[in-house]
Amino acid sequence: MGGEEIHETMIPYPNWLNAGDTAWQLAAATLVGLMSLPGIAVLYGGIVQKKWIVNTILMAFTGFSLVLLVWVLWGFNMGFGNPLHLGPGILGNFVGVPHTLLGDGTQAQANIPLLNGGMPDFHFSQSTLAYFQFVFAAITPLLFLGSVIGRINFKVWLIFVPLWSTLAYSVNAFLLWGGGWWAQAPRGALDYSGGYVIHLAAGTTGFVAAAVIGPRLARDRARAVPNNLPMAAVGAGILWLGWNGFNGGDPYFAGADAATAVLNTNLATATALLTWLLMDMFLSPQRKPTFLGSVNGMISGLVAITPAAGFVNGLGALLIGAIASALVWLSWNKLARTRLFTRVDDTLGVVHTHGVAGLAGGLLVGLFADPHIVEYLNKDGSTGFSATGLLYGNPMQLAVQAGAALTVIVWDALITYLILKFLSLFMKLRMSDDELEIGDVATHDEEAYPDESLVHAVAGAPSPAIASTPTQGADRVGLVSDAEPGAG
Repeated sequence: MGGEEIHETMIPYPNWLNAGDTAWQLAAATLVGLMSLPGIAVLYGGIVQKKWIVNTILMAFTGFSLVLLVWVLWGFNMGFGNPLHLGPGILGNFVGVPHTLLGDGTQAQANIPLLNGGMPDFHFSQSTLAYFQFVFAAITPLLFLGSVIGRINFKVWLIFVPLWSTLAYSVNAFLLWGGGWWAQAPRGALDYSGGYVIHLAAGTTGFVAAAVIGPRLARDRARAVPNNLPMAAVGAGILWLGWNGFNGGDPYFAGADAATAVLNTNLATATALLTWLLMDMFLSPQRKPTFLGSVNGMISGLVAITPAAGFVNGLGALLIGAIASALVWLSWNKLARTRLFTRVDDTLGVVHTHGVAGLAGGLLVGLFADPHIVEYLNKDGSTGFSATGLLYGNPMQLAVQAGAALTVIVWDALITYLILKFLSLFMKLRMSDDELEIGDVATHDEEAYPDESLVHAVAGAPSPAIASTPTQGADRVGLVSDAEPGAG
C-alpha cells in the first residue's frame, strides 16, 4: 500500500442501533412469519376435507400477502403512529392516523409516538419494528380463516381481509400496543403479545363471520375426518416453536424478559397439552387420548400464555396453561353442544381455541402478573416496568383486563358483521351448493392429490384438465366430526 494510511470513513449502523436487538427482532419476526407460512397453511390444510386443501392453503398465502400491502400503505401507522383524534374519551386515542411507510424514513430509529418516555428507546430501525408487527397482523386473519373454511366465497375473502385489517386489527393494536386508550394510565391493560389483539379478536371475528356466512353442507358437517394428520403435525410443530418468536420478541430487546417469555411459553404449552390429553382420557365419552385433542390443548396453552408471557413467573405460566386448557376443553366439549354453538358452523372451533383461550389468558394475567418479573430496568438496576395482578395486591388489574376484552369483542363483532353485510349487497358470501359439493376443482381447477384416473385430455386445451364429479371426495373425506376434537 506504499505506506499510505487507511482511514475508516464508514460505519455499518448509527450509534443508537444495537446489532443484537436488531438481529433478534428480525429472527423473531421470521419465526412468527413461519407460523403463518407454512405453519397455519399446513396445519389447517391437514385437518380440512381433502376437497378443500388447495382453497385453504391459497387463502392463507393470499391473506398473508394482502395484510402486508395494507400494513405498508396505511395499517402500521394506524396501529402504531400518531393518534387520530375522533372525539372525546376513548375516541381521542382509538386509532392512529393512516400513513404510508413508502419512503426513506424506515431507516430511522424506531418510534411509537405515544410510548415515548414510557419505555426504553428502541435499538433498531422503523423497518424492523414495522416488519415485526406485520407478521402479527398477518397471522390474525389466517387464524379466523379456520372458522369459515369450506364455504366462504374466495372473492369475499380477498376483500374482507384488507377491510378487517384496517378497521378492526389496527384499532385493536393501537388501543393496547400503540399507546392508545386502554394502554394509558390509569388503566394500563396488559396484553404482552396478543391474547386480545390477535386471539380474542380472531375467535370473535371467526364466530360472527361463520354465523353471517352460513354453514357448510350438512353432509360435510356430519362426516368430518382429517385428510392428513402427519401434515397437521408439521404445522402444529411449526406453530409451537414459532411461538418463541411470537412471545420472545415482544419486549423489543434481546434481554432477560425475552428469555423468561420463551420459557413461560413452552411451560404453559406443555402443561396445557398434557391437561387436555388427560381430560380426554378420563372425562371424554371415548376415554381415549387423541392427537388432535393434544393439538387443541397445545394451541390453548400457546394462546393463553400469550398475554402473560413476560409478566408472570414459572408457577403462573404453569397454572395458566392448566386452567386455560381445562376451560377450553369444557367449552369445546360442553358449550359447543348448546343450541347457539350448534347453529353456528365454526369449522375448526376457532372461537374455543383462540377466543376462549385468549379471553382466559387475558383475565388470568390480571390474577398472576408478578411485580418481580421485570420487563424494563432503570439505569440504577431498579425496576423500571413490571405488572402486578390481583394475587400480588392489585385487584383493579383484573377489572381493567375485563374492560379491554369487552371492547375488543364488541368492536370486532360489530365491524365483522358490518363488513360482511356490506359485501353481501353486491356479492354472495357463500359459494354455491354445486361448488361446495366439488370443492377445489370447481373453485381453483386444482386438486391437492389428483387421481390420475380422472385426468383426461381436453381437445384444444393447452394443458390437461382435471375432471371431477359432485361426489368426489365428499363421501371419502371430511373434517373433524363434532364428536371429535379438531384444531383451531
